[in-house]
Amino acid sequence: MATAPASLATHASPGTTGCTTRGLAHYYNDLSRVLTHAGAHSPQRDTFSPGWSLPPLTPALKDFLAPSGITVHGLETYRGTQLRLLNLMHNPRTRTTKTFASLVIVARAVAHIRSTGEAVMIITPSSANKATALRDAVQRAYETGLATAEQLSITCLVPAGSRHKLWRSRLTDDLRLRQRNPLAVLETSQPGQVKELARAVSETEAESLFERHGVRLWHSLDLANYAVADAVRALFERDHLPAAPRVHAHSVSSAFGLLGHFYGQQQQTGREWPATGAQYFLVQHLGTPDMVANYYHGTFDHRPRWQRAEGVFTQSSDPHFPQRTFDPHEQLDATFYTRTPATSPRMNEIIRKQGGGGVVVSLAECLERYPYIRRLIEPAGVELPADPRQVREWSLVMAVTGVLNAVDRRLAGLPEILVHGSGSYHSGDYRPPEENQLHKIGSFENLRDLLHTAAAGQVGT
Repeated sequence: MATAPASLATHASPGTTGCTTRGLAHYYNDLSRVLTHAGAHSPQRDTFSPGWSLPPLTPALKDFLAPSGITVHGLETYRGTQLRLLNLMHNPRTRTTKTFASLVIVARAVAHIRSTGEAVMIITPSSANKATALRDAVQRAYETGLATAEQLSITCLVPAGSRHKLWRSRLTDDLRLRQRNPLAVLETSQPGQVKELARAVSETEAESLFERHGVRLWHSLDLANYAVADAVRALFERDHLPAAPRVHAHSVSSAFGLLGHFYGQQQQTGREWPATGAQYFLVQHLGTPDMVANYYHGTFDHRPRWQRAEGVFTQSSDPHFPQRTFDPHEQLDATFYTRTPATSPRMNEIIRKQGGGGVVVSLAECLERYPYIRRLIEPAGVELPADPRQVREWSLVMAVTGVLNAVDRRLAGLPEILVHGSGSYHSGDYRPPEENQLHKIGSFENLRDLLHTAAAGQVGT
């Protein structure tokens, strides 16, 4: 496995800029203002959604929001490019940035419960991380006394290929909480079907669920629900980094995180295209490279032509795709499962106006860079296992691999790159649920029945 040549990597006093803060609580007033703006500009929907307000910032709510810490770390200079890490992975019960949006979503549900007395059930499709983070936020609401299991619950639907990434918790181990908060696994060869099924059931069963059980069903997979929380990244950047254009690199499926950062910058400047606007760099994997393919080639279906030699596939015609891979159709990480994302046109527009780009990485490239990446991020307090086979969330490794490839191939146009550390965990960080703690479903009817029995508090084990 190759590492960065010593002559290219300068150990320039890596350190932390800005302390770990309870990010959402620290920016609570800003967040409330951004929420109000998002609500005023959000399209009206036929399905239920709570209001765009948060509960008062009490000590209990501060404890609830505590896992939303943010830090930024100076890393090495690589081939003349200053690398920094924005660490959004401080919640030990998730290790992903999904914690931020999940806490805001649950806080909004709590505000609705308190103002109306109505119970709320959140339903979300997920490739695993969103489900883990939302379930953790619901559990935290119980732990801090913001809501009870009778008032607030969640049903998650994940594709079978992602079950190994789900985190076990009190919501799986406690029988009563498991009954109220079912984890459903869809047996499918098309992971994106969980989104279609969750939306279909939400649209058809929300009214019935309220009439029969007095429970409001909230389908929370909406860009605005995530953009508001991710706007905190821009607020933190404003306070802890120099006001200058920089490249923001992120492993993406639909780029909700980067769109949230852009939304946060807009809220600060009041201008559509801020003069100090960020450049955005998308990192994807070969299983779903749709946003990168669409930006450079105008189609989601573009793939380079591969040549097979010595057990690997290679290509040199497209610098935005891997130069080598074990398999052109590999699925590096089930986290990134969205095909033809609806956010792609908007992201393309932003990148064309402000700069940036994207790159697709392969497992072979990640493994080649792995020893160097492990040393690179260690001073920032982020530990990767010595054995990459133990990695279960590849987002951070993907992002750094993509950045190093971009620098080597001269795809990044600014001398500073801020890597958004959106997720990194390994087999030692968690335990997946037991099979009897999951609900295997295969149809619309299965999920519909699961929702109703969960709302009635009568889910079988």
